[in-house]
Amino acid sequence: MQVIGVLDLLGGLAVHARAGRRESYAPVATIAGSRIEPGDALAVARAYVDRLGLTDLYAADLDAILGRVEDAGRRSQSTVVAAVAAVGAPLWLDAGVSTADQARHALGLGAAHVVVGLETLPSYDALGEICTAVGGDRIAFSLDLQNGEPMILTGVSRAIPPGEPVHLLAARAADAGASAVIMIDLARVGTGTGLDLGLIARVRTAAPGVTLLAGGGVRGLEDIARLADAGCDGALVATALHDGRLGAAGVTAARRLGRPPGAVKQP
Repeated sequence: MQVIGVLDLLGGLAVHARAGRRESYAPVATIAGSRIEPGDALAVARAYVDRLGLTDLYAADLDAILGRVEDAGRRSQSTVVAAVAAVGAPLWLDAGVSTADQARHALGLGAAHVVVGLETLPSYDALGEICTAVGGDRIAFSLDLQNGEPMILTGVSRAIPPGEPVHLLAARAADAGASAVIMIDLARVGTGTGLDLGLIARVRTAAPGVTLLAGGGVRGLEDIARLADAGCDGALVATALHDGRLGAAGVTAARRLGRPPGAVKQP
C-alpha cells in the first residue's frame, strides 16, 4: 500500500480540507506535528517526502476545480504546482481537467498523473479523448462523492446521467481508458470518520484492472490496513500526516500491506 500525501491548494496556499466546505478551509500550519509557515505548500511537500518518506504526492488545485481564474495579486497557483512537482516525488494533479489540452497543461507543470474528476467531467467521451491524447496510463479518474453520492457535473446535456451506481461509474471510467480510479468522499475529508469499505470493495470488483486509491477520513495505519483488505493499492492522506497520527514508521509499515508497492503505476 502506498501512502500518498495530499496538498489542497487554494489561492496559492496549502489549506486544510474538511468535509468539503471549501469556503472555510484554513492554511495548513503543522506537518508531522511540527509548525510551518501557514499555507507553505512547498514546506508541506518537502516534509511529506523528506521527513515522512512518502514516494507520491497528490495536489488538488481547488481554484481550477472551482473554475476560478488565477489572481495576479496572489502567488500563481501554477507556480506552486510546478514547485511541488519539482520536489521529485511523482505528482497526481487534480486541476479540474476536462479536455486534452488541459491534461497536456497539467503534464507540462510536472504532473506524473493527471486526475480527471467526476465533479468536472462533462462526459465519458471526454475522458476517452483525454486518455487517447496523453495515454491512459497517465490518467486517473477521481470518483468524487458527497456522503456516498456521486458529484455529477450539472448542465444542459447531462451526458453522465444521475443515479448510476458508484461501482458502475468506476467501471465506465476504466472502459474509457483510465488506468487508475481514486475514490474520495468530500464529506469525510478531514473528519477522521473512516471510509466506506463496502463501497470500495464493490468498486474493486467492478474495475479489477485499475490502480485503486481511496481517501477522505483516513485516521491512521489501521484504516490503511482495512483499505488494503478491501483491495486498494494506495491511500490519500492529509490530516493524519499533519497532526502526527501517521508518521514515518506508519508509512513504512503501510508499504508491507496489500499488493506490492509497484502496483501503483508510474509513467
